[in-house]
Amino acid sequence: MICRLPIFNQTVDDCPLPCLFQRMNIPTAGSLDTIFAALADPTRREILRMLLEDDMAVTDVAEPFAMSLAAISKHLGILSQAGLISQEKRGRVKWCKLEPHAMQGAIIWIQSFGQLKAMDFDAFERFLDQELGANAPPDAQSQ
Repeated sequence: MICRLPIFNQTVDDCPLPCLFQRMNIPTAGSLDTIFAALADPTRREILRMLLEDDMAVTDVAEPFAMSLAAISKHLGILSQAGLISQEKRGRVKWCKLEPHAMQGAIIWIQSFGQLKAMDFDAFERFLDQELGANAPPDAQSQ
């Protein structure tokens, strides 16, 4: 398997081990871009919220929106391309189904930032005052 990941402005070619991202089933940057682009639109986010409840016919999805069925179909196509929903024809009706596993990679990517601890700027300022005050020249301390 060939693995090409940019690492420190270099590319690792012909990685002997299976790519870590592929083993963990984390989407590549391109698919993350597609998912986040799909989620960027409020109409598409609302459609996903609606599909959390249950599968819906395209006409039912379109009902609460003040836009044409063609416009809703374009939104559904983008969601489908990103893998966030699937569409299935049942008889003459096209149904939409949420594919929650498709967001797993994006969720993992977002959660990785949760490992960063928020900096306590007040404590940092107290630390700096203490350090700078202790190391300041005698005439600077009296000011």
